[in-house]
Amino acid sequence: MSSPTGNPVLDGPKKLAAAFPHKELSMASLSVHADDYINNHQAVAPPMHVSTTFRYAENPDDLKPWENVNPNAPYDSHIYSRDSAPNSTRLEAILTSLLGAPTLTYASGLSAFHAMIVFLNPKRVAIGGGYHGCHGILKLMKKLNGLEKLELESDADLAKLQPGDVIHVETPLNPTGEARDLAYYRRKADELGCYLTVDATFAPPPLQDPFKLGVDIVMHSGTKYFGGHSDMLCGVLAFRPDKAQEWLPALLEERLYLGAVLGSLEGWLGVRSLRTFELRIKRQAESAQKLVDWLVEEKAKEGSLVSEFVTRIQHASQQPEAKEEGSWLRKQMPGGFGPVFSIYLKSEQQAKRLPSKLHLFHHATSLGGVESLIEWRAMSDLEIDKRLLRVSVGVESWDDLRDDLIQGLEALKKDPKAQ
Repeated sequence: MSSPTGNPVLDGPKKLAAAFPHKELSMASLSVHADDYINNHQAVAPPMHVSTTFRYAENPDDLKPWENVNPNAPYDSHIYSRDSAPNSTRLEAILTSLLGAPTLTYASGLSAFHAMIVFLNPKRVAIGGGYHGCHGILKLMKKLNGLEKLELESDADLAKLQPGDVIHVETPLNPTGEARDLAYYRRKADELGCYLTVDATFAPPPLQDPFKLGVDIVMHSGTKYFGGHSDMLCGVLAFRPDKAQEWLPALLEERLYLGAVLGSLEGWLGVRSLRTFELRIKRQAESAQKLVDWLVEEKAKEGSLVSEFVTRIQHASQQPEAKEEGSWLRKQMPGGFGPVFSIYLKSEQQAKRLPSKLHLFHHATSLGGVESLIEWRAMSDLEIDKRLLRVSVGVESWDDLRDDLIQGLEALKKDPKAQ
């Protein structure tokens, strides 16, 4: 990845910012224009480049090892796609702008988590519940180098951490959608000399900004809300700006050898998806909140359809701190409490059979897409409570989704196998 000053991830956005010296552009505008400086073609829609390799300069005097700047496209100059490529470069430029920190993309969320652990190279990682795939990566690392996994919510385990180790917090948490206090873990990381890393997949901006709480690295499964259409795999790492100049060269080199780069199609799909990012995430979060509020209200009514089947509703909005003005949760998630929540039904059979009775919720794993999903979570997480259903709210009308849940519960009531 070449540019006149050496790094388009850091340098490129200055062109757009310079045009608006007296204001900060909105997330909606940045989603559409943050990559404009890379464009060197008259086409309005970004093209998709599929080439894996790129021609060197024709003049032998211009040849420099591992440098291939095209003077006609200084921010879109490449050598080999395992290092950088046009579509992923544009995607990284937009994400850097939206996340407010230098950002790199990877082939998947798990490959991003793996790259982060390889780079920080801790001897111990404190991690809570959350996505089982991250625990799988740590299991592999233990096999390779003896990495010790510690329990995040155990004071005794946290006391075992040493300088250079990692505190990894997933917030909101998969699959419940409940939040964890990042300011608290920042203080613990400072006390112990540890890195604080966060998986913020379930609440991307504008819902929360972990960098405002001093996080060192923010990870996202870009497959989810950045992709937003259930059609691309992507991982994202963003780095606190005061560390980026030091960290980025090593991270880029390690990504080159790990080989976990984003494909050209996925890079193009990511740019396409981010154009509507703010529109999607705001609607999804608002609709999820309305559904959660409705479920909570109905569950409290004796004899209601919801109270007959639902025993528990989990979401950040249902944590006690959500109702406290000035609480850590209200400060941490000023933009809303996220589009994912979980419900527990009274029996495994009820949880297993409800999804097939719905019409607007697809029964599938993953989350973050424009379509609403519901998953009997035991299908993909073997250790989860088998009464749990994870709900990912899409962009449909919330009242249509509510009515679909009502008719689904009515159908469940008539199902003799669900009794």
